[in-house]
Amino acid sequence: MSQILAAEGLVVRLGGRALFQGLDARFEPGRVTCIVGPNGAGKSTLMACLAGLRRPDAGNVRLGQARVLGLGHAARARRIGFLPQTPEIAWPIDVEALVTLGRTPHSTSGRTPADRAAVAQAMQATGVTGFAGRRVDTLSGGERARVLIARALAGEPEWLLADEPLTGLDPGHQIDACGLFRQLAHERGLGLVLTLHDLPLALRLADRVLVLAEGGLLASGAPDEALTPEVIRRAYGVEARLVPGRHGPVLELIGRHAA
Repeated sequence: MSQILAAEGLVVRLGGRALFQGLDARFEPGRVTCIVGPNGAGKSTLMACLAGLRRPDAGNVRLGQARVLGLGHAARARRIGFLPQTPEIAWPIDVEALVTLGRTPHSTSGRTPADRAAVAQAMQATGVTGFAGRRVDTLSGGERARVLIARALAGEPEWLLADEPLTGLDPGHQIDACGLFRQLAHERGLGLVLTLHDLPLALRLADRVLVLAEGGLLASGAPDEALTPEVIRRAYGVEARLVPGRHGPVLELIGRHAA
């Protein structure tokens, strides 16, 4: 069963500038949490800290009672899957072989019955079974994004952290990916943390939103509570409004705030 992922008093400094000063945040399994904020607010840095890939200047990240940085590399990779912002695939490899690499943290050959079952399940969940034998470098951007998610899922992590996973996808593929993320969280109990630039999409996708700005956590809560016009004005200098929509509130970005 997945455990709570928590940032406790995180302090991170870059080039003499404090990105965070004592940031606290709790992430619950079975929910989609989106982290938003202007460029330079520290979204990718926070994700790297949560994944145990960056050591904060102070504070801790815990998974349950365990310090994430106290876990061994393999143990951490088995529990937390991470999709970087610009994942690279440096050699021609077929889809199934790439997804099988997700089993590496389990220190197996990738050929055990458990490995094969995990790979098959991950490919089925992401809808990539049909092109298992295709080379990854022949796929579209949307297809490749799903394959990379499948590789992360093949490791059977408790948590999936994805940094800008929807960037570059057309609207149809974005909708497909959002549906997949919500299914993984709500039906399988996976903990999901995503960074996004698209605020209307975050409002639609997330169960909870964290807004990073002004050197820390500016707002957090349900999407329509965190993404208020006042918060968006403070974080981005943009005027916005929430209007009723068929499937819930819709966020409209109007224009630059006149100081």
